[in-house]
Amino acid sequence: MPLHPPAGVTPPPEAFNFAQHLLALNAPRAAKAAFVDDLGTLTYGALDERVKRLAAGLRALGIRREERVLLLMHDVTDWPVAFLGALYAGVVPVAVNTLLTADDYAYMLEHSRAQAVLVSGALLPVLEGALVKSDHEVGKVIVSRPLAPLKAAPAESSPLLPGQVDFDAFVADHAPLPKPAATGADDPAFWLYSSGSTGRPKGTVHSHANPYWTAELYGKGVLGLREDDVCFSAAKLFFAYGLGNALTFPLAVGATTLLMAERPTPDAVFKRWTGGVAGLKPTVFYGAPTGYAGMLASPALPARGDVALRLASSAGEALPAELGERFRHHFGVDIVDGIGSTEMLHIFMSNRPGQVRYGTTGWPVPGYEIELRGEDGRPVPDGEPGDLYIHGPSAALMYWGNRAKTRETFQGGWTKSGDKYVRNADGTYTYAGRSDDMLKVSGIYVSPFEVEATLVQHPAVLEAAVIGVPDAEGLTKTKAFVVLKPGGTATADELKAFVKDKLAPYKYPRQIEFIDELPKTATGKIQRFKLRERERAAP
Repeated sequence: MPLHPPAGVTPPPEAFNFAQHLLALNAPRAAKAAFVDDLGTLTYGALDERVKRLAAGLRALGIRREERVLLLMHDVTDWPVAFLGALYAGVVPVAVNTLLTADDYAYMLEHSRAQAVLVSGALLPVLEGALVKSDHEVGKVIVSRPLAPLKAAPAESSPLLPGQVDFDAFVADHAPLPKPAATGADDPAFWLYSSGSTGRPKGTVHSHANPYWTAELYGKGVLGLREDDVCFSAAKLFFAYGLGNALTFPLAVGATTLLMAERPTPDAVFKRWTGGVAGLKPTVFYGAPTGYAGMLASPALPARGDVALRLASSAGEALPAELGERFRHHFGVDIVDGIGSTEMLHIFMSNRPGQVRYGTTGWPVPGYEIELRGEDGRPVPDGEPGDLYIHGPSAALMYWGNRAKTRETFQGGWTKSGDKYVRNADGTYTYAGRSDDMLKVSGIYVSPFEVEATLVQHPAVLEAAVIGVPDAEGLTKTKAFVVLKPGGTATADELKAFVKDKLAPYKYPRQIEFIDELPKTATGKIQRFKLRERERAAP
């Protein structure tokens, strides 16, 4: 609970099921569109029924309270049904990134001990690859098979195998669960995986109360979302940012959400901005700086009069001031930039509609407290960089099965973010970089160590070091410095393709420079800061 809850914000009761909370709020809106995707509309009434039917189905499989199910699905109307249905049953959905590899999913299946998987048909081949690699047995695979959003995927229409069941049939075969699981506000509700600088992703466990707090404090309290809004998020539902944008926040006020299964390219976004799906034009758009840069550079950028935007949000990486100013000049709408994290579930520091300071991340969200601390653990004065700590009600309960990282991150009510910030005289905060070597590219963390370890698997590569470099828009891109073995030959394009084949595609280095040797300490550690200095000094 916040130390000083904003006026009018009431904590959830001790006995609390977040899915039931949202369904009850929207019971009077049964005929209104809750979600719209490329295939059609899911009304609030249909959402209520399908959530309760899916919950009954999970129970019928023998999945018990607090056991996990993996949620590996594209953004279509089945996603919120799956997520909320699990919560309603007291089952814990583990929402995972749809861009990962079979190795990644094999680890997540084993780590979460998932009892079932809810998966999009287009992702079924990579899941099947993960199941082969994993020693963990999954009881049932429930396959969502919409045809239109991902027409090229052969798995959409292929016959299901033993142990697999069609999502729609699974929902239809069960009567609605008459009442929700008797969960508490502090009970585990869902997991999101958070990447670290080394090692495997961390299973971040959130409670039933956490999404309630983010909706109350940020969705309503800062963004001021309304029932008549049409919300559209480029960030996908499996992200903490996208989950709030496209599910928690709009359902908390009875708004309508547009969902998009495909990649958020400028053309795909513009199609929806201008009413290309069901004739609905978004009034609220949530994006990331990389996406905004691509849209502003596109020759197809819509005119101000062709869109209905009243609010634009940004998170995932620091927004360059120039991007925000160009967007406002073109559309007459500010981009409200903020910072959140998987560990805090959504944004805890932000600019505000009508109160934007471009080049800063704004002010603490009411209900959250911020401290910047030096290496001695004490607060630093204004103008000096410090490690960012947050105190607020939406902090995760723990990292599952990782006590050391839990204790390092969650410290006596405070959460250490891993970011460095400077507090300005007007009370705003300016981003000063990461506390470790993690990179944030297009809003997603990329571990340089993982990319380096992949590069050195190439037979021609001796050593590699990866850093972040700003592009022309001021956004972070990865650059690899590569030392080849004596007599070894490789091209930059060859190495990029090699990494793409081994890792999720977004992790490949955008630039590769071949050098004779890497700067190192006397003990052999790579000095990445010297590579960053070299880049800054380059003409």
